[in-house]
Amino acid sequence: MEQAVSASGLAHVRAEIARACKDAGRDPATVTLVAVSKTFPAEAIAPVIAAGQRVFGENRVQEAKAKWPPLMERHPGIELHLIGPLQSNKAKEAVALFDAIHSVDRASLCEALGKEIRKQGRSPTLFVQVNTGAEPQKAGVLPQDADAFLTACRDSYGLTISGLMCIPPVDEAPGPHFALLATIARRNGLQLLSMGMSADFASAIAMGATHVRVGSAIFGGRH
Repeated sequence: MEQAVSASGLAHVRAEIARACKDAGRDPATVTLVAVSKTFPAEAIAPVIAAGQRVFGENRVQEAKAKWPPLMERHPGIELHLIGPLQSNKAKEAVALFDAIHSVDRASLCEALGKEIRKQGRSPTLFVQVNTGAEPQKAGVLPQDADAFLTACRDSYGLTISGLMCIPPVDEAPGPHFALLATIARRNGLQLLSMGMSADFASAIAMGATHVRVGSAIFGGRH
């Protein structure tokens, strides 16, 4: 039953992405669906892989390390994205395991990532997380500091940043936050925008999202 739910959830989300792209006059191929599989076991993920999904998002390095290597062995072509906060001391494992990291947000992490990327010869796609709502409990660079931070990533740490990520405050309309992120990206010549989740990805697509992070709409509620 759970398998049928996750496969039909995926089909529904794909249809909604296609509809949002049509409304925005965009090609659906320009939007990557990151299926957020955090907290879900391998048996819940398998039917989503069977339905053709290949890009998945995890919040924690340890959880991903425990669950994904066997799945990736069985299903070649999986792309794994780290969408949660990353501790500097986990940079080595993160660079080894993930194809993209959405949560670059401070100097110490930049230093650790730069070192591991050079050492391992692996270059995950990197996004800087911007705290668009300036929420004290949330990770991310403040919007007014984003330009300087992006310059430092390139010039001081030798990192190639491909895009920006944000998580708008839950009690505010997401549109202005998506628009702000898109403005910062445009100003800095960045092509990728990781924004939009289960409740608001259509709005994010209208604002130019290239990556939407959708979990509960595919897998159901988390226990």
